[in-house]
Amino acid sequence: MVSPAIAFAFLPLLLTLIIRYRYYFVLLYRAVLIRWVRDCLTGLIREERAYQYILTHATPGDVQSILDTFDQWCSSVEFISNIGPKKGKILDRLLQEHCPITVLELGTHCGYSTVRIARSLPIGARIYSVEMDEGNAKVAEKIIRLAGFDEDMVELIVRPSDEVIPRLREDFGVERLDLVFMDHWKRCYLPDLQLLEGSGLLGEGSIILADNVIFPGAPKFLRHARYSGLYEVRVHRAMLEYMRGIRDGMAELTFLGIK
Repeated sequence: MVSPAIAFAFLPLLLTLIIRYRYYFVLLYRAVLIRWVRDCLTGLIREERAYQYILTHATPGDVQSILDTFDQWCSSVEFISNIGPKKGKILDRLLQEHCPITVLELGTHCGYSTVRIARSLPIGARIYSVEMDEGNAKVAEKIIRLAGFDEDMVELIVRPSDEVIPRLREDFGVERLDLVFMDHWKRCYLPDLQLLEGSGLLGEGSIILADNVIFPGAPKFLRHARYSGLYEVRVHRAMLEYMRGIRDGMAELTFLGIK
């Protein structure tokens, strides 16, 4: 048995760790523990609970109402790692500056960023949104359609990204990607970026925007982007969505072309 004296000696260290990492403990509580309890109590997945909240609190067809309601749910009810309103403004600015016609989204999740992108696109533009989880994809499709976007604007593809990217030209007739938004598994960022490079679908000036490159982080992706000579790289510093005290960032890559 540990003596009280030894336990007391470790108390300052324990308190220091709790204070230093308090925001990460809050994230663990909100993202894992609350989710697990409510999954058990409701019998619904978290994403379906989010949709039910949006359905009863937002105005159908009003994109801003749907995004605001989603933000409210993620801030005060349950945590979901959407891009969120603050980092979303970076995405909005890029869409306004570049007016992309063909967009690839890797990681639809609940459709938050899909809806955010779709509202800023010009007439005739199209999003190919890739989600490997069927449950998430079903929820995302309901939210996307609730926002008023049909299959002509948003093509939802339920397959792993590494299977979709090599077949975008053959299966979907894509010749060039003007903007790629990455918000799926961070370990997939670099392999998928390299698949895009090899696909021939990136042209000079194509933009790749990758979320959460600081937390949870995508160091290999950033290293490749910075030292491959293929990109102009800018990292937008921010805080983790719907959380205080956890630093994050988005990487904006501008493709310079294959030398």
